[in-house]
Amino acid sequence: MSCQKIRKFSHALLQKSKAASLCRGLKTSVASYGNVASRGPTNQIGKCCENGQSCGSNSGIQATGSTAIPTSPSPANHRQVGGKKFKEVSPKFSERAFTTAPKIDSKVYLWSRYNEMKRLVHDLIPPGVCNLLNPSTIYANNEVDLDEVEIYGFDYDYTLALYSNTLDTMIYNTARDFLVKHYKYPEGISKYDYIPNFAARGLHYDIQKGLLMKIDAFHYIQLGTVYRGLNPVPDEEVLELYGGTNHVPLEEVSGFYGKGPVMKQFMDVFSIPEMTLLAAANDYFNSNDIEYDPGHLYKDVSDAIGMVHIKGYMYKWIMQDLEKYILRGDETYAVLHRLASHGKKLFLITNSPFSFVDKGMKYMVGKDWRDLFDIVIVQADKPHFFNSCGKPFRRLDSNGDLQWDKIKSLDKGQVYKQGNLFDFLRLTGWRGSKVLYFGDHLYSDLADLMLRHGWRTGAIVPELEVETRVVNTEQYAQGLTWLQALTGLLERMQMHRDPESKKVLQDWLKEREELRAVTKNLFNPHFGSIFRTCHNPTYFSRRLCRFSDVYMASISCLLNYDLSYTFYPRRTPLQHEAPLWMDQLCTGCMKTPFLEEMAHIR
Repeated sequence: MSCQKIRKFSHALLQKSKAASLCRGLKTSVASYGNVASRGPTNQIGKCCENGQSCGSNSGIQATGSTAIPTSPSPANHRQVGGKKFKEVSPKFSERAFTTAPKIDSKVYLWSRYNEMKRLVHDLIPPGVCNLLNPSTIYANNEVDLDEVEIYGFDYDYTLALYSNTLDTMIYNTARDFLVKHYKYPEGISKYDYIPNFAARGLHYDIQKGLLMKIDAFHYIQLGTVYRGLNPVPDEEVLELYGGTNHVPLEEVSGFYGKGPVMKQFMDVFSIPEMTLLAAANDYFNSNDIEYDPGHLYKDVSDAIGMVHIKGYMYKWIMQDLEKYILRGDETYAVLHRLASHGKKLFLITNSPFSFVDKGMKYMVGKDWRDLFDIVIVQADKPHFFNSCGKPFRRLDSNGDLQWDKIKSLDKGQVYKQGNLFDFLRLTGWRGSKVLYFGDHLYSDLADLMLRHGWRTGAIVPELEVETRVVNTEQYAQGLTWLQALTGLLERMQMHRDPESKKVLQDWLKEREELRAVTKNLFNPHFGSIFRTCHNPTYFSRRLCRFSDVYMASISCLLNYDLSYTFYPRRTPLQHEAPLWMDQLCTGCMKTPFLEEMAHIR
């Protein structure tokens, strides 16, 4: 859909909503505000709208939401409505001075508003309004001018190298076998196969209670997303477990690096198999009524997953079959060559060993890949690399062996191990917003760089591709739009307190909960979107906004933008602000670049 169509849709939405809201407000002021409506002749108001005249011409009335509220009176205590003046009456005589408004059937009125809103929503979502989002878009949390960026830095795993889902299965199976053979867990756990798409990144795990859950930006557990093993925990039980509330206190939620005294937040893509193994082991113990300590289980599963990395199993699998595990290497090649050809300096800081990185980079970029990079640092031990000055840099020779010489400079063509950011900054002078670093782990890769050192940061969020496909479906667009419209109706109609009206509102609340469940299940039937709970941002989203200037599905998204492009964050209205700018009237879709519009850059 072209931007012109989007503008027409936005304009139609604004005008139709204004007109309908204003006229309905004037017609129904009697039902909503009897004491206010009694100050003027209600039949004049209804006649105005019915005859198609402009309600806005009634100078004494101001439309607010779904009601009409009189503005300050005209001079000499007279109020003018529909061209006629009425003398202001003292409040203490108002009940006797005016006749009572005709009684309106609240149930009929509420359902008429419901049906009218449903028709409005249907009419204002034209064909093609879906499929607006481009999965190759780079989204901005902060304004970033690429023309000012001189130096580009990268993590390796899930940044330069993207891996297939087959790797998750291998990590899970190997860690499960460690748990049974080396930690002597029951053989029955071996029968649990890996469950793709069960867990989602950004979830929290209550270590002592053995519960996996999603928490929002305000530290509230999203009810319906709490799992003990592979089974959901009823909402009533969740509230009982947490002292009658679904709020988790600040001191119990994960700290700056994702680990608190009670909760652990899983933030990287590698954590998906770990969450699934925790769920499977918990499920085995619970299903067989075996008493166990959830704290011990958490530690043992964490150690078993760690052994997959420490013993080099993951590195071995990938190096033996690069084509099977590494995805889209040609795009990594294109990004790095484009940046280097434009005179940008490149550096690599990764926790992975050099032999593993070297093999993968040769597969994706070529045997001379190191010629593209000014500095290469491996086994950096992030996040400690970014927040500690304890470990010095060590140089590796061509065979990967450690050298004993003192490091006085970081030179192109050399490979360095360990080190720390403070020495890195001292030796390079690369500071501030001229540096842009990309990584997938919000805590280990980006948090310190953003908050302590002032570098620009880019988060790699592979889940964006899947979630964008969901958002682009007609089912999601229709469902979410009607959900928001129904929520607005509930907010405006809640002043109706009679028994019949309360029953109608309860029906609406039930429908709203059903819509929320359907929308959640479109992303993940267990935990929903990684970016939102029902309506609030998730805890993951909060960290994503705080620790990254821009975020994208992969670094290949850079290919869609000129290297002097400026990313402008969307101005999202605060709760007390009205969405008066066009960018918001079409939900930001006009800020989404289309591939055909950016084709000249490639």
